[in-house]
Amino acid sequence: MGDIYLDAPHSARERLERLYQGAIFVYSPTAAGRALCAFARELAEAAFHPLSPETAQHDLPVERYAETLAALKPQFIHHPRSKELCVALLAELGCDLDRTHFDVPRMRTATSGGYLTTGISYAFHPHRDTWYSAPPSQINWWLPMFEFEPGAGMAFHPRYFSNGLKNSSRTYNYYEWNKASRADAAKHIGVDTRQQPKPEEPVDGSGDVRLVCQVGGTIVFSGAQLHSTMPNDTGRTRFSIDFRTVDLDDAAGRRGARNVDSSCTGTSMRDFLSCRDLRPVPEEIAARYDAGPLPPDAILVFKPPGT
Repeated sequence: MGDIYLDAPHSARERLERLYQGAIFVYSPTAAGRALCAFARELAEAAFHPLSPETAQHDLPVERYAETLAALKPQFIHHPRSKELCVALLAELGCDLDRTHFDVPRMRTATSGGYLTTGISYAFHPHRDTWYSAPPSQINWWLPMFEFEPGAGMAFHPRYFSNGLKNSSRTYNYYEWNKASRADAAKHIGVDTRQQPKPEEPVDGSGDVRLVCQVGGTIVFSGAQLHSTMPNDTGRTRFSIDFRTVDLDDAAGRRGARNVDSSCTGTSMRDFLSCRDLRPVPEEIAARYDAGPLPPDAILVFKPPGT
């Protein structure tokens, strides 16, 4: 199923069922969506001042650019206002806040011309989030911070939603990633040596879908949807925001998109926070996603240095 819905009136439950079958939803700007993007832009503009965030790459050495992002992105991720606006957006789009859990929003960058495509500004190869230990019920929410062109966004590969793709997800353990790789993103400039799950066969791009929405608009898709970062050649850095949700009942029942090819271990389920009180998913639910006893040194939830 590769249906695309624009401003569809479906209930949250109906939307989830369609997302689990491979549909993609696109929404026009909302008040909270605009506010979230405006807040993120405010932080980015302050970080790059007096340069424009979209064109600063043309004026800064790449090491300085990476240092700026290394300070800016955690500032946005962990700011209480970011979480508040994500919850407000979910409410506007009909989610049941008593059942919905979300993870912290990330600020993403896709620089132009291959300026920085590793580490803190990683250009994602075709992948499913489920290769990275996401639960089958994970839903992704994506918003552009500035207007952007199709060549600077994402490519979806819907033909693979129901068809497995040979990949290296068997080598990926979420807790090992938390322990050994997440904190080092800004150090990877030029070459990214972190082991990440990737396709092990060519990806047929003939049926790719590229979607564009306005600032404050939202693209919503399953974490099992194969997608990738477009090779940006627009001359401007694309800034975006994304975060993820799970429905608590679906998480408890291990419901969601069908697993066609993921074989990673560990789970990101403990990252999700209640929209009501920011408490994590109950441990008895998260533990259902572990294959067996956890090693004593497992880092279940990543904590940034200094927090």
